[in-house]
Amino acid sequence: MDTLKTAIRCAAHLALVLGCAAAAAATRVDLNLDWSFVVDPDGSGEKSGWVTTAPAQAEPVRLPHTWNRAGAHHDYLGLAWYFRDLDLPKLPADATVQLNFGATFYQARVWVNGVPLGSHEGGYSAWSVDITKQVRESNRIVVAVDNRPALIAIPGFGARGDPRAWYDWWDYGGITRGAWLTISGPVRVDSQFIRAEIDSGGARVSDRVSLTSSLAGPVRGRLRATARGPDGAVVATNSLALEIRPGANEAAVSLAIAQPKLWDLDHANLYRLGIELQDGKGRVIAQHSDGFGLRALAIRDRHLLLNGTRVRLTGMTRHADSPWEGAAETSGTILHDWDDMRSLGMHLTRPVHYAPDPQVLDYADAHGILLIPEIPVWQASEAQMSNAHYQEIARQQLREMIVQIGNHPSVFAWSVANESATGTPGGIAYFRAMRDFVRDLDPTRPVTFADDNLPKLSRAEESAARDADFLMMNEYFGAWHGPREALGPALDKVDALFPDKMVIISEFGFPGIFAKSAAEAEIQRGSIFREQLPELARRDFIAGAIMWCYQDYSSRRFYWPGQEDAVFDHGVVDANRQRKSSYFVWKELNEPARIDARWTDVRDGTPAAFALTVTPNNPTQLPYVPLSGYQVLWQLLDSGNHEFGRDEFPLSAGTGALNGSVRINRPADGKPFRLRVALRRPDGSIAVLRELASP
Repeated sequence: MDTLKTAIRCAAHLALVLGCAAAAAATRVDLNLDWSFVVDPDGSGEKSGWVTTAPAQAEPVRLPHTWNRAGAHHDYLGLAWYFRDLDLPKLPADATVQLNFGATFYQARVWVNGVPLGSHEGGYSAWSVDITKQVRESNRIVVAVDNRPALIAIPGFGARGDPRAWYDWWDYGGITRGAWLTISGPVRVDSQFIRAEIDSGGARVSDRVSLTSSLAGPVRGRLRATARGPDGAVVATNSLALEIRPGANEAAVSLAIAQPKLWDLDHANLYRLGIELQDGKGRVIAQHSDGFGLRALAIRDRHLLLNGTRVRLTGMTRHADSPWEGAAETSGTILHDWDDMRSLGMHLTRPVHYAPDPQVLDYADAHGILLIPEIPVWQASEAQMSNAHYQEIARQQLREMIVQIGNHPSVFAWSVANESATGTPGGIAYFRAMRDFVRDLDPTRPVTFADDNLPKLSRAEESAARDADFLMMNEYFGAWHGPREALGPALDKVDALFPDKMVIISEFGFPGIFAKSAAEAEIQRGSIFREQLPELARRDFIAGAIMWCYQDYSSRRFYWPGQEDAVFDHGVVDANRQRKSSYFVWKELNEPARIDARWTDVRDGTPAAFALTVTPNNPTQLPYVPLSGYQVLWQLLDSGNHEFGRDEFPLSAGTGALNGSVRINRPADGKPFRLRVALRRPDGSIAVLRELASP
C-alpha cells in the first residue's frame, strides 16, 4: 500500500506541487489484487448492507476474474459482488480520480464508501466513473455484476425470434478485464481520434482530442502535438492556442509527415502521437499519447487494396475462452493463441462477435493482421432490432468500441450484427441507422454485417446487404446450409445479386455436431477446408475467407446429444489447445508460397545436390499477399542435428519466384542427413517450412 500511495502522490498535475518526477501524465494504478467475491442468488445483497460491508462468506480473488470457470459457480446466472479496500494518501483539492474497468459482464453497478457512483451495460468495453468527490484516506469499493441474459440485451436471448434461445458462447460473468485507478490533475486528456490521408506528397494526420476540465472557470493555454516515427524520432509537430472550459472539450490539430513509413501486413511501422496541454504560463498540465499507423485501405473493383496493392486474405476467429480462465484472460493465454494463429498464416479476422481485449489490438498492429470488430448483435430478431432501447444499447456499444480501439491501424472495418433479421424491414432500418451512426463517428472505414441468408434472397432489395460497404457471408455448406455441392451455385447467386460488392467469407468450417463422433468431425473438417478454400479462391470478387474457429469453446447452445452444457466442437485445436488433424490441413492450405525441394545427382544412394523452387501464391489463390522483404534460408543438418551447410538469400522482386540447384558436400560419416528450407518473413519468423530427408 505504501507503493500505491507514492504513485498517487506523483500523479499528473499534482507533481508540479509535490516535486515528483512524472509532471503531468496521468498515473495508472493497478487494482487487480486484494479483491473478495461472493454470489448473491436471491438478490439480497443490497438489502443486507453489502454496499458497505462484505459478507463473511466472501472469498479472495484477483482480477481479471469470472465466476463461470470450472467449479462451484460454473453455470451460475445471477448477481455477484466484488469488494476491495483501498487506502490513499490525502489528495490536494484539484486532484481527479477515475475508477476504470476493462470490462464487466453484463450489468454492473459500483459504489465507493456506500455511495452509488455509476453503472454500465455491456460486456466487452472499458468504462469508468469519477470517484473524486467520494474518496478519502480509507475506502471501500463495491461492484455488483449480473450476467443473466435478457431479450433486450446485447448479447441476449432471442436467436431467430425464439425467446428461449441462447447466443452460442458462454456467459462469463465478472470483472473480466481488470480494474485500475487513473490519477490526474484538474485537466485531463480523455482520448484521441487519429486519422491519416496518404498521397504522393506524404501523410496528413488529423487528430480530434477530447479533454475534460474540473476547474471552476475557463483557462487559456496551448495544445502541442508531437508525432514520433517507428524508430522513436520526432517526425512532425504542431501546436494551437485554445480555451479549456469546465466540463468536456474538443480540439482539432493536424500534422504533415514527409516520407511516411507505411504499415502493412509484413512491416508493422507504428507511429505515436503525443499531446501536451500547457497553461498560460507554459507549464505542462496534462499529457497523453496513442499509437497509430499510416496505411491506405481501399475497396476498388470488388478487390481489397492495401497501400495500392491487391491482397486476398485468410484467417480465423477465436473466442475469449479457455478452461483455466474463461473470458477473464491473461496476457499469457492471449499471446499463446495469437502466436499460434499467426503461425497458421492469419492476416484477417473479425475477430469474434464482440470487441476484443486491447492486447489483441496491439498484437494485430504489431503483426499485420486486419480486424473487422463487431458488436454482439447475434441472431437478433426483427422485433429486437426495431426496439428503441435495443438500438440505444447497440449505439452505446458501437460508440465505446470505435472510440476505444479506432486508432489501431489493424482495424479495417466495423460490423454491426451477425446472422440477424437483416432481410426484414425492421432489420434493414436497423442496419441503415447503425451504418449512418458509425459513419458519423468514423467516416474513414467501411461498415458491414455478417449474413448467412444471402443465397436465399430473390432480389438484392430484400436485404440490408445492398446498403453495406461490402458483404460478409457466413457459409456452412456441408452442415447448416445444405450439401457441400451447393456452395458453388450459392456463391454464383450472390455474385449475380450483388455484382458491385466485394465479398469476405466471414465464417466457414465444420461444426462437430453434424458428425457422429469427434474423429469423424475431424475428417469432415479437413475435407471441407480442402474443398472449399479453392472454391472460394475461384471467385475473383471474394477478397478474404475467415474460418470458424481456432478453438473449441464452452456453449449452452451447441453440443453433443445428451449433454446439457459442454464444449462446442468447432476448432482446429481443442479447448486445452491440443492440435487436431485439421490444424495441419489449415496450415498447409494457408501458406503464402509453395516450397518444392528434391535431391539430385544421387550417387550410391547419396545425393550430391538438391533442386529448390519457391513459388509465391498469385492473385488467383487464397491467400495472396505480395512477399516483400522475405528471405529463403536452407540448412543441411547431419544425424546429430549439426549444421554442415547453409545459405540465405532474398526472394527476387516481381513474382518473387525462385528456381535453382545447389551442390552440397556430403557428411563424411555417411549417415543420413536432411535439408531444411524456410521462407522467413521480414521480422525473421517462419512463414513456410519444408524438410527433406536424404535417401
